[in-house]
Amino acid sequence: MYAAKRFSCGPGVERRDPTKQFYTKLFFYNTVVLVWRTETRLQNDRTIGEYLLPSEPSGREFHYLLDGQQRTTALLTSIYGGVIKGQENRDPHLYVDLTLKAADEIEDQSWRSRFLFWDEIDDRGGELLRNVGRRKHYENGLIVKLEDIAQRYQSVEERLEREGHSYGDVPRVQLRGVKQVLDNYKLSFIELRGIEVAEVCQIFERINRAGQPLNMFDIVVAKTFRPAGGKPEFYLRGMFEGFRHALDVRGSGYASVDDMTLLQVFATLVKEAIPDAAVHNITDKYLIELRTEHLEAVWEEGKKAVTAVFDFLDNHLHVPGPTLVPYRYFYMSLASYFFRNQKADYELLKKYFWYYSFHGEDLLSNTTQLREHIQKLHEAKAGGDFGFTRFLIDRDRLRKTTYSSQGRLSRAILALFANQDPKDWKFPDRSVLTSVYYSLTDQPNLHHIFPRDFCETVLGQRGRAGDSLLNIAYLTQLTNLQISNRNPVEYVKDYVEHRVDIERTHLLPGELFVWALAGSIKDDALDTFIDARLELIIERLRRYLNGIPFEVVDTRSTS
Repeated sequence: MYAAKRFSCGPGVERRDPTKQFYTKLFFYNTVVLVWRTETRLQNDRTIGEYLLPSEPSGREFHYLLDGQQRTTALLTSIYGGVIKGQENRDPHLYVDLTLKAADEIEDQSWRSRFLFWDEIDDRGGELLRNVGRRKHYENGLIVKLEDIAQRYQSVEERLEREGHSYGDVPRVQLRGVKQVLDNYKLSFIELRGIEVAEVCQIFERINRAGQPLNMFDIVVAKTFRPAGGKPEFYLRGMFEGFRHALDVRGSGYASVDDMTLLQVFATLVKEAIPDAAVHNITDKYLIELRTEHLEAVWEEGKKAVTAVFDFLDNHLHVPGPTLVPYRYFYMSLASYFFRNQKADYELLKKYFWYYSFHGEDLLSNTTQLREHIQKLHEAKAGGDFGFTRFLIDRDRLRKTTYSSQGRLSRAILALFANQDPKDWKFPDRSVLTSVYYSLTDQPNLHHIFPRDFCETVLGQRGRAGDSLLNIAYLTQLTNLQISNRNPVEYVKDYVEHRVDIERTHLLPGELFVWALAGSIKDDALDTFIDARLELIIERLRRYLNGIPFEVVDTRSTS
């Protein structure tokens, strides 16, 4: 085998006990490694445990390690040392306690004390009492490094003999047993030939005992990888990382958009630019059809389109990051609209965003609807009418939307609040949602206008709506901490002089300051406040969706 592949089909996470357990399995079971032989060249990793493998031999056939990387890494590093991912500061050399007999079955937990790492032996000069006995065994040659048994067996045995252990004593019997395993054990290889990437992944998914899901992005990275040679190197992961870095340098919160979403965006553009590419959708079935030349063909113009999407969301809508985007499919539909489009209609796109974010029905929740959106946006891009139909909004669904629901409407409400460019209540010339924070206290918090504690202890049953997002505002952390859980009548007085800016940039009804100035509120104040704020939200959406038929319903039960 000459190419160890970090294939996307769920590489195992190296942990401490599995390394020990692997060695126990050597004594009882046959260990199997799964290898794929193919003429397909993929992105590959030439190291195991930080050991560089020999150069790839010339030829048309490649061998990829699909299943068994954890076992081979454990075997190599346990004897020769090295580095295991996630345990970079740990010495992976394994030691064996020759005073303990091997169990007859792996289910026996004796392997935990029989195979040891150095931190289970080192007593730090007697400081770690639990290790004192093991350290003494080590100094007497009874706990031995596996590397010494494999490479310096005669010296280990001669020392045991000098310490008075005869040929039939337990330490020497165990020493011979370990040496026999290391000398004679043969790994079994299962080779897969004559199959394609998708079939390999199906096979792996069935035999992968860890049950880890396949990562389609990693599969596409591997399938489209092209090493430097006659043509420039193509490494999609590195290209995505470079793209993200450029976004991050600009301070864009959209640098955190995940790999799979970006891949689906580019697949959408491939479908548009290369109709015969067989990439008819963004599902796994079609993503596997992506080829290097497809992605190369749309890469430069695609980056511009995706950048335009993020710019639109961030700088036109003032939605500062992906956690506030109601539908992830927005990235695909908007990128398709911006792709090779020099005359974007931003007023149309604003209507498009708010219409589908707040509509009473989920109209962008599957790939069928996504195709419909892209088609309508293409017609608009060509000079036609997008064709908005009646907009429907339900007051009660908005009342009941909470932050914890993490749904489309919760993100839509928070996006609308962000869109107002909310100002800090203490310093109203300062935006709360800035991309640059000069101290921890600058960072935005979600503040309960009627604090939770106040709702529970003062309002009681009338405070049940305290977790509604209509009871939320963006504030800096410092202002939020200063307000704490105080009665809103008390703390709102502190900001009366900034009332106009606060109400305007947070979509707050005037009742809040009226109550504060009066020095009292009624038991139904929270309900009154939420309904008043709800009307402000609806009126703001009417303005944003001007010209579109607008219908408001209220499904709240009157019982």
